[in-house]
Amino acid sequence: MGTDLLELLRADGGLAAAAAREPTEIVDLATAHLLAPLPVPPAVRDFAAFERHVSNAGKAAGGDGAVSPAWYEAPRFFFSNPAAIRGPHDDIPIAPGAKLWDYEAEVAAVIASDCSDLDASAAEQHIAGYLVYCDWSARDISASEMGFVYGPSKSKDTATSLGPFLVTPDELEPHRSGKGYALRMDGYVNGEHYGGGSWDEIHWSFGELLAHASRGTTLRAGDILASGPVGTGCIQELAGRRPYLAPGDTVRVDVQELGAISARITSSEPP
Repeated sequence: MGTDLLELLRADGGLAAAAAREPTEIVDLATAHLLAPLPVPPAVRDFAAFERHVSNAGKAAGGDGAVSPAWYEAPRFFFSNPAAIRGPHDDIPIAPGAKLWDYEAEVAAVIASDCSDLDASAAEQHIAGYLVYCDWSARDISASEMGFVYGPSKSKDTATSLGPFLVTPDELEPHRSGKGYALRMDGYVNGEHYGGGSWDEIHWSFGELLAHASRGTTLRAGDILASGPVGTGCIQELAGRRPYLAPGDTVRVDVQELGAISARITSSEPP
């Protein structure tokens, strides 16, 4: 086994120093089996940073699409399961008992080093890079959980796909736009484009997400902070215009400059 990404983040000089050294080995991507860049991150926080997603999800739940004023007061997130991380091309089983299985087209930041109480204007300096992130979600279970005034838990517990690469912020800088980047984020099922949008639609910048998450606590090297889905970046928002996922379906989540994750959906285990 070689050195993993978490070890490089925690090493003297961090990832930048490691990247400046000669690689131990170079392999042809076509012959490589890619694992999740961080198979077991220390912590995973998933936000809802895209206003259009929040509005569309409200409409799908029978509302008028109005976003609660509380959403604009501070970024909102839930903790996801570090033990449920999957690689960018791993099969994804439907969660036990779930009937409404969904993907989410997201991006995520990886924390470069331990940090606390960040200022939003400088927080992005603590980002080692970005990944494509897919939060697999059981919408029927989530409706029950959140109706009981709890955030999502078992509805998000089965799988989260990461990858295929960690892309450093300097590579994305030419695409900087608004609070994000002018880069497409899209979801496909069985080769059909279901929906998506642009990263620069994001309401809360990653600097703001990091500042909020770090308040009164410590973010650790390797922690993951995800954006939540871009508008129409999940089936839930399509309000019956597309079926939820079934065994045998293939899903692709593509983010410009970050690459794509692709997964085959498999049957669930009995609950």
